[in-house]
Amino acid sequence: MGNIKRVRYKTKRRQIVGERPGTISIADDALKPIITVYSYNEKELVCADGHDLKVILDQFKKCKDHTHWIQIRGLNDEKLIEDIGTYLKINPLVLEDIVNTHQRPKFDEYDGYFFTVIRQVYYNADNELCNNQFSAIVKPGLIVSFEETHDEHFEAVKARLAGGKGAIRTAGPGYLCYALTDTIIDTYFVLLAHIGDELDAIEDRLYSHADKSIMYDAQQLKRTLIILRRITWPERDKINDILRSENPLITAEVKTFLKDAYDHIIQVMDLIENYKEIAGSVIDLYLSMVSNRMNEIMKVLTIISVIFIPLTFVAGIYGMNFARIDPATNKVMPDNMPELYSPHGYIYTLGGMVLIGIIQVIVFWKKGWFTKL
Repeated sequence: MGNIKRVRYKTKRRQIVGERPGTISIADDALKPIITVYSYNEKELVCADGHDLKVILDQFKKCKDHTHWIQIRGLNDEKLIEDIGTYLKINPLVLEDIVNTHQRPKFDEYDGYFFTVIRQVYYNADNELCNNQFSAIVKPGLIVSFEETHDEHFEAVKARLAGGKGAIRTAGPGYLCYALTDTIIDTYFVLLAHIGDELDAIEDRLYSHADKSIMYDAQQLKRTLIILRRITWPERDKINDILRSENPLITAEVKTFLKDAYDHIIQVMDLIENYKEIAGSVIDLYLSMVSNRMNEIMKVLTIISVIFIPLTFVAGIYGMNFARIDPATNKVMPDNMPELYSPHGYIYTLGGMVLIGIIQVIVFWKKGWFTKL
């Protein structure tokens, strides 16, 4: 399992201070749009691909009695966004929020439609955490979704549309919006499972061969969990707002399924808090282990120092060389070292120093200073 890298934003915020509300300002690194139109009813599913408004209008003419899902992946076409807004009579503030891809999850109601935003968070092929925006406009018989990247995240929803089973073809665009939202929430569980595996691996490394990379990896996971917490709290509030809404596009059947999505986001929040505590405890445990290891090293050094301090004292005394007899005059000098020229004095001094060291070691051993070194 590879190391998790830093958070990666696909687009940068581009906004001029004081510009008119509703201005469409597209980031320089935004991708060119790919448009896919799914028109469906109880009997059939018709798909069409393109890059401009023409494919959408042609599909509307071709499939008049169908519900339409317009999937737009990539936002680097100001004219397309404006044309869609003009054709569908969308508030310019909504168009601004679509291209300004740093919105928090929200649910806004307008006359005849509603607008919703959710964050797509996942690991890409390079193991980088991507935090992208998914937004959708829902009108009677129509849902228009906008994504920052060309990556495909809704294979399961499209398979259900193709299969035609369940309520996905008959419950209206509100249900499809729920299905897309629920799919994104399910990816949070996949992401958290990956984080859980990473935390388990970090804990194994902590107990086997701890090094400073453990602290860095655990901190990166903690940062990821903080990002997820910033996303899931407003997402919970958003789903709660939808459940309280009286919008006819959100039927009683859709609300029943949204309650399940609400339960899922609560579970995600609980997992985030649990993993965040584990990541924090891993960091604290590593720092505690480093501190204990330093204490053990200081304990060893202290014992060595204590043993050698009296030996150094003895060696210092006999290193002063105050002779008992003056070698030039042969006069006895009082209060000087009488043992300086004693026979075997060097051996006796070394023996005394060794004996002092042995006595200290025995005393320290009985006091338990050598345990768990």
